[in-house]
Amino acid sequence: MEKVTAEIQQRDQEEAKGNRQTTTHPGARVCRNLVSLPVLNLGRLREAKALVDKAVKMHKVFSIQGRYPVIREALRARGWVEQRMVCSKRQVHHHRSGERRASSNDAGDNDNSNDPEKEQNPDRLHNLMSRLVQNEMVYFYWTNCRDAIKTNSLHKEQMTNHFAKAGSFTTKTGLCLNLRNLKWFDSADPDTFFPRCYRLAALDERHDFIDDYRRTACTSLLKYIVERDQDVQGQRISHSIQTVKDKKLRKQWSRPVDISQMINSALRVCQEFLESLDHSDLDTSLDTQCTPTQEEWAKFLDSYYLVVHGEAEIKSSDYLVPRCEAMLQRMKRVNPQLDMEGIHNIWIIKPGAKSRGRGIKCANRLDQILSLVDGDPKLIRESKWVVQKYLERPFLIHGTKFDVRQWFLVTNWNPLTVWFYKKCYLRFSTQPYTLDKMDSSVHLCNNSIQKHLRPSLQRHRSIPADNMWSVDQFKTFLCTQDQEAQWDTVVVPGMKSALIHTLQTAQDLIESRKNTFELYGADFMFDRDLCPWLIEINASPTMAPSTPVTARLCAAVQEDTLRVVLDRRVDCTANTGDFQLIHRQAAVEVPRYVGINLLVEGFTLKGPCPPPPLKSCSRSVPRHRGRIKAKNPLAEK
Repeated sequence: MEKVTAEIQQRDQEEAKGNRQTTTHPGARVCRNLVSLPVLNLGRLREAKALVDKAVKMHKVFSIQGRYPVIREALRARGWVEQRMVCSKRQVHHHRSGERRASSNDAGDNDNSNDPEKEQNPDRLHNLMSRLVQNEMVYFYWTNCRDAIKTNSLHKEQMTNHFAKAGSFTTKTGLCLNLRNLKWFDSADPDTFFPRCYRLAALDERHDFIDDYRRTACTSLLKYIVERDQDVQGQRISHSIQTVKDKKLRKQWSRPVDISQMINSALRVCQEFLESLDHSDLDTSLDTQCTPTQEEWAKFLDSYYLVVHGEAEIKSSDYLVPRCEAMLQRMKRVNPQLDMEGIHNIWIIKPGAKSRGRGIKCANRLDQILSLVDGDPKLIRESKWVVQKYLERPFLIHGTKFDVRQWFLVTNWNPLTVWFYKKCYLRFSTQPYTLDKMDSSVHLCNNSIQKHLRPSLQRHRSIPADNMWSVDQFKTFLCTQDQEAQWDTVVVPGMKSALIHTLQTAQDLIESRKNTFELYGADFMFDRDLCPWLIEINASPTMAPSTPVTARLCAAVQEDTLRVVLDRRVDCTANTGDFQLIHRQAAVEVPRYVGINLLVEGFTLKGPCPPPPLKSCSRSVPRHRGRIKAKNPLAEK
């Protein structure tokens, strides 16, 4: 410490001396140029040294990568001293590119800048204290990039805000794969809170998706027939059918569509699917199974597009409605997502390696979906494409779609310890909800996309121009709909359950480390019954104060995170703000590694005749030729 103080004093004296030089110009008189410099305040230096000595003694030295003024001020208020990260321009560029690549995979809509030069500290005392601790050990790291700190090189007492290998649930592909293993951890069904998902780059999953799309087309047709026959609040549901403007499809309208044959085919496909789940199809001979051919499927889908997505005239099929209703009831028992699927068979295609909603598209035709995926060989090769069933019937606010950003905190993986934040916020799309177009301004609520778009004049005036609501505003809206009680009985329990089940599947894949924590941001959507559906989970969620709602809530969640990870370590009864402990499982004892002595036991085998020694071909051939010449000189001729 004394050495650093002496270096600071000597450096300041040399700078002052260098700026008080006498410059002489030839042919001119000598002039003395005195530049007024700030004089080193010894009182301030003694104060900084005292604060630094106390912080070092109490292991309160922290370092931050990125613009996190709330974290910085909260740590300083607790007596921590910052050791500033010094990043070169090349490192800053590397961190920025790494943030874009990894962050949601690792980060969803992360707008945090990680350039420390953009944030200047006006208080010289903190700058002086930072110089005094430049050679001290850092005990608390807060970064916005997972790879900025190598956790393997940290000491046990050093804290960091990122777990290693969290991509098993913070990437689209990782979440898609791990939730299929939920049956090994819990009796819950992932299809009840996560829309089914497929990796189209994997050949087996590609075939499964095609089968799922065709089967969903069958159930969509059955729902169309039932809803066409019913009246909802005095209006027919057929108002949601798209208007087809394609001339080719208009020409096909003149072609008669045998709706009875289509319904029978759809019923047969559903029946075979139910039998396969019960394994009763094993007793059926292959001759009696009527699996449609590729040509029959192509013809069925073409007619399905005309009936459901177009306005093709169909004959009356009222006599088939009871059979359609009965089959839909049977399918609902095995498919919890049947109600939210709708009738248009829309799927959302996501590049698993990108974040902030980039590259996401919606499509409702099988050929369109497959062509979108096949157009990028790099993503196909890296198995990055993910296709997920789209919620066609979401809960709307004034006819506009929205999603919810929900924070949660993991402070330990063994035992798994999860904290749920009581506050969240809503993100709206800029256009009213419709299925007539697949534009991202209608179907994607990510703020990174919507903030660049102009809100539609047809959107309800109650939705603000910044496209955000707090949870209190949402509860007020639910009161107007007589649904306020469902927030505490349906929404919150559903989100908590979905998060716990997701973390259970990733528990064995994360590198658990003491004195490590991580704040995540989960995105949810609600169906018409306000049941939450998990869309994705983001590491390093954005803390940028982009709107008045995020400016208030993002600051609060950062403050409360420090209350949990720092204050609660000293006092277990400390205030944790709006964080609520929702899960803490019993610790699993890990056996100590005492080493294993590897050895080989056996006995030698002795044969009657030892095998001849092996010789290389380069030596055996010349000797063989020489022996032939010795016995028969005329053999060569």
